[in-house]
Amino acid sequence: MKAVVVPEFGGPEVLRIAELPDPEPGPGEVRVRVHAAGVQPVDLAVRGGYSPPGVVLALPAVLGNEFAGVVDRTGPGVEGWQAGDEVIGFRTLTAQAELVVVDAGQLAAKPAAMPWEQAGAFSASGQTAHTALSVLGVGPGDTVLVHGASGGVGTIAVQLARGLGATVVATASERNHAYLRELGAIPVTYGEGLVERVRAVAPQGVDAALDAAGRGALEASLELVADRARIGTLVDFEGATKHGVHAVRTDRTAERLTRLVELWEAGGLRVEVAEALPMERAAEAHRLVGTGHVRGKVVLTF
Repeated sequence: MKAVVVPEFGGPEVLRIAELPDPEPGPGEVRVRVHAAGVQPVDLAVRGGYSPPGVVLALPAVLGNEFAGVVDRTGPGVEGWQAGDEVIGFRTLTAQAELVVVDAGQLAAKPAAMPWEQAGAFSASGQTAHTALSVLGVGPGDTVLVHGASGGVGTIAVQLARGLGATVVATASERNHAYLRELGAIPVTYGEGLVERVRAVAPQGVDAALDAAGRGALEASLELVADRARIGTLVDFEGATKHGVHAVRTDRTAERLTRLVELWEAGGLRVEVAEALPMERAAEAHRLVGTGHVRGKVVLTF
């Protein structure tokens, strides 16, 4: 099989397409022929030398933590999946390849109507946003501030919070304001003067805040939200420790993923894919994600 690999740590230029032995599923595992796989900021971090929790990173490393494809082989003891099933899945690394082996309990059925590019970008952002809103206890009547709202996680967080009955104030560049209004949010421009702009559009106050952007978002949130237990960050873990707020890490389960897929089927979620690029253009995908200005997600196709 071909896979996107990091042979040495460095910038996007180090990425290579390598031919590797086809993986074989063991007991309780499923092999999936990948059609699309999302590119996340954590992929860029791994390329630079970061090891995800619980992983001893060895080079060459195969990137990718989310994927969508078709089951082509099952290991002993697998029930509920068979060759030909279209699935959405998650695992830690190795997903950006033509074939991936995953525990059978880390898959959800892909709706026939969901485009492959959206399916490949669905698991990580969806589950991270859902986890974060659960941690922050977002519910009806809340006013929630989402920093970096036009990105992959932010896009889903806005929609989930609206579905929970919350009012959402969303930070983004002005070019994304119309997009955020379509999602049901009240957009504000990030940067200097953010606190005053948020107070102007939310005179009732802000009950919870989710930082998916960094760049001073936590400090602004501390000025706007009285209860630190309702402030979380996905990116500034050092700041979370310093200020006593939540450092949110995603809690990925097949049950959570299935619930989100059902919400998509019911028309309650929109998945935004900014670019879908062939695996051979992985370096370009990393450069795009690295700008920090992608609307939604970047996906590799296989």
